[in-house]
Amino acid sequence: MYKNKSSYPVFTEEMKKTHTILLPMMLPIHFTFMEKILQQYGYKTQLLTNDSRNIVNEGLKYVHNDTCYPALLVIGQMIDALKSGEYDPDKVALMITQTGGGCRASNYIFLLRKALQKSGFGNVPVISLNFSGLDHSSGFKLTLPMVMRLVYAVVLGDFLMLLSNQCKPYEQNKGDTEAMVRKWENIILESWGDAKLVSYKKIKAMYPDILADFASIPKTGEKKVRVGIVGEIYVKYSPMGNNHLEDFLLSEGAEAVVPGLIDFCLYCIYNGMEDRHLYGGKRLPYQAYKIAYRYLINKQRDMIAMIQKHGVFDPPMSFEKTNKLAEQYISRGVKMGEGWLLTVEMAELIEQGVKNIVCTQPFGCLPNHIVGKGMINEIKAKHPDANIVAIDYDPGASEINQQNRIKMMLANATDGQRAPAEQA
Repeated sequence: MYKNKSSYPVFTEEMKKTHTILLPMMLPIHFTFMEKILQQYGYKTQLLTNDSRNIVNEGLKYVHNDTCYPALLVIGQMIDALKSGEYDPDKVALMITQTGGGCRASNYIFLLRKALQKSGFGNVPVISLNFSGLDHSSGFKLTLPMVMRLVYAVVLGDFLMLLSNQCKPYEQNKGDTEAMVRKWENIILESWGDAKLVSYKKIKAMYPDILADFASIPKTGEKKVRVGIVGEIYVKYSPMGNNHLEDFLLSEGAEAVVPGLIDFCLYCIYNGMEDRHLYGGKRLPYQAYKIAYRYLINKQRDMIAMIQKHGVFDPPMSFEKTNKLAEQYISRGVKMGEGWLLTVEMAELIEQGVKNIVCTQPFGCLPNHIVGKGMINEIKAKHPDANIVAIDYDPGASEINQQNRIKMMLANATDGQRAPAEQA
């Protein structure tokens, strides 16, 4: 074991030229942008796509099974990659995000280092990607231009994900939507090039062309059941974490509706502002949070306005409206894990007409059970026609049982959808 913090292997400036940084997978579109952005700044990166039961097995070997499922999967995926023989352990580094909040996610980096030591990869440095000053690596620095590109990656990732989810269930030619996503990923990244600062005007000018391209995909005219996906951030977004839930819903003839990552970012920033109201604190951090909040809100407004103007696709609800909904359900002081946002995302979907919802949660993740499964009755009291199912994900959960419960929810959704037509 490492004797102390100073004994951890550190990613140095020299390693930028020699080491490949492995990135875990969560959001395919967003993380593809992240991978390429890091490459544009001279880092060698590889987004991990290994996805098998062996990842769970590796996670169980080196992470206590009482620790949350996302930690087990992320760490298992990295160790599985290191054991694959595809990478030189002496010339590889790992990157992991830290939220800085009260969730165990802030401790993943320490769990990862412990697992690396136990699995024989104790010489592999770990880089923390965070905005809270939690852990530093001399060879990896977040510069303002890089941060701006990462912000744009969140906005554009949400934009492409939304359009993809609204096209894929209806495409006449399988694969058209995925090809369109890849096309625009390449166009966007190539347009950024080597420029130190990326023009937001240039990004905004792309919106009409992106919308027109996705609208041009040949589609069927059928109406499908829309199913919202909410929950703990990793199992909500990660195909590996939720047993490819979106693909399963597609195979069952449904359209997946997934709230964007920008809402989670705004939730984290808003919590920083709310802390000062609740507990006091210094004015300078509060002002920084306000600036960041307003900046992201404006970017989301632009995206929503463009979608509304185009008129073909359904825009997301603005975070300002989502935030306002919280007053009807839960205190904004509830902010462990996904906190009040998880509850309100269910209400947001119902307000938008998406009354069928899968609430994904890692088994044993107490904060998200409270604000997810624990708030379903409160939501149904206000929306009796809401059709919500909570699904637990963990190493021992049966995928068949998970799918059967979702199928029951879809059967209820189908019955509810047919009822008005039968009455007519």
